[in-house]
Amino acid sequence: MNGKLWAQAIISGANHIINQKKAVDELNVFPVPDGDTGTNMSMTIGAGKKALESQHSDSVSKVADLTASSLLRGARGNSGVILSLLFRGIAKGLKEKDEMTGRDFADALTLGVQSAYQAVMNPTEGTILTVARLAAERAVQTANQTNDLVTVFEETVQAAGEALEQTPELLPVLKKAGVVDAGGKGLLVILEGMLSVIRDGRMIDLAEPAAKVPAAPTAAPSASPFDLVEGDIKFFYCTEFLVERKKDAKDALALRAYLETIGDCVVVVDDDSIIKVHVHTNHPGKALEEALNFGTLMNMKIENMKEQYAAKQHEAAETKVNVAYVPVDPSVEYGFVAVAAGEGLRGLFTELGADQVVSGGQTMNPSTEDILAAIHATPAKTVFVLPNNKNIIMAAEQAVQLADRKVCVLQTRTIPQGLSAMLAFDPDASFADNRTNMTAAFDQVHTGQITFAARDSDFDGHDIKRGQILAMDNGKLTFVEKDLSKALHKLLRSMTKKSDGTFLTVITGEDLPESALEEEQRYIEAKYGDRYELNFIRGGQPVYYYILSLE
Repeated sequence: MNGKLWAQAIISGANHIINQKKAVDELNVFPVPDGDTGTNMSMTIGAGKKALESQHSDSVSKVADLTASSLLRGARGNSGVILSLLFRGIAKGLKEKDEMTGRDFADALTLGVQSAYQAVMNPTEGTILTVARLAAERAVQTANQTNDLVTVFEETVQAAGEALEQTPELLPVLKKAGVVDAGGKGLLVILEGMLSVIRDGRMIDLAEPAAKVPAAPTAAPSASPFDLVEGDIKFFYCTEFLVERKKDAKDALALRAYLETIGDCVVVVDDDSIIKVHVHTNHPGKALEEALNFGTLMNMKIENMKEQYAAKQHEAAETKVNVAYVPVDPSVEYGFVAVAAGEGLRGLFTELGADQVVSGGQTMNPSTEDILAAIHATPAKTVFVLPNNKNIIMAAEQAVQLADRKVCVLQTRTIPQGLSAMLAFDPDASFADNRTNMTAAFDQVHTGQITFAARDSDFDGHDIKRGQILAMDNGKLTFVEKDLSKALHKLLRSMTKKSDGTFLTVITGEDLPESALEEEQRYIEAKYGDRYELNFIRGGQPVYYYILSLE
């Protein structure tokens, strides 16, 4: 097989998974709306399809290299990253080869499987990894008997199908739900699409127009967490500073209580020596004057959000551009890239110091290229990346090797963990100390989430119907409810019994009416205000009605 035929096979495989992505998505056992497996895999290989459609090389090595590079950059979600690693290993195995035999393919696929397993810290059998490994083993066994590519590829697909059928026996959660592994199914669909070209000479076409693969990310707007429209801005000045505590300083709760009388979006974090303050207010002088009662002021920053809004509007009116590459500035030691969805959360991360906020999260996992572009738009010598979602960590880690500056991915799995990590950052500390302190900070965060079921499911002892309210405690589904308010109260009770934290934060989503927010805030203040320091943030995030954190 030469490069042109190999390219056609990959495009056919991409078309096949794009056509079947919804069916693959439906195999996801966990019913939470997320960047589902079929969608992530189709968009990942879709990046390769786009690149291959404009090349005409006869060299199988060049085609494999281009495919691997495109999939690496376009990888979304854990399943997409694993798929990209399989094709990266295949590219290594086909290095400097103009044509490919059955033995070449078997050896190359084996390298791909090794690459994928090495990238996963704790490989789980009964997943796409198992399907790929058993398919590669069959490919090698067949290649030991014949060098015919068609025969080897047929046996590879046959073995992948057999392995997929066995995944429920390896993962009890699949067996209970009566489904096979979604990632394994996605891989089989791709291989079947490729076999259609290799064996039958028939390209599988798209059944419907495919969604465009995003070329490059755009910078998330820097907005106030609460005030997204100029006419709605109530407090004009974003005020931030540090207080070096004096020995006889009062409890920082007193400072927080005062700030809440003159502004909103109040964040006060303290330890034995430092108090870190953030507030939106029309009287920054009063905030500073009150803080002097607690100690010496440092690192003061006051910004007029109305002017910021006007500047952003002016920029948007002139041109709308993607994030641009920025070379490293030797004077800038650290920078941050965070992933978040929702205007309020994106604005809050920006105000806490994030240089770039990649738009994404549950409903759309950003690609490695999205994250890489944000890194390259951050001029710092060292860039910390906060994925804030377990399904984005692997894609972020793939960007490390592609970046031209030092990158550290902090494995934050939730939005509250990301916020806590940023609050723990010390610009004067060393890289090692910051990495340790930020990791320790987000590891202490207890996260609760309330969302809805995207599909019917039988998961972890819960008989779930589409549309029901789901409550999760540190990522584990704890109960199912029909009433949103009851779910919130029940989850709060459960979390507060388990955690000895003192800070309770409630982040509200985009689908909650104002009346409900006010009512729930009054309830939480009355029930928990004497036990916890409370913070309410209008995150505006999709999918999750509430994100709760205790620390």
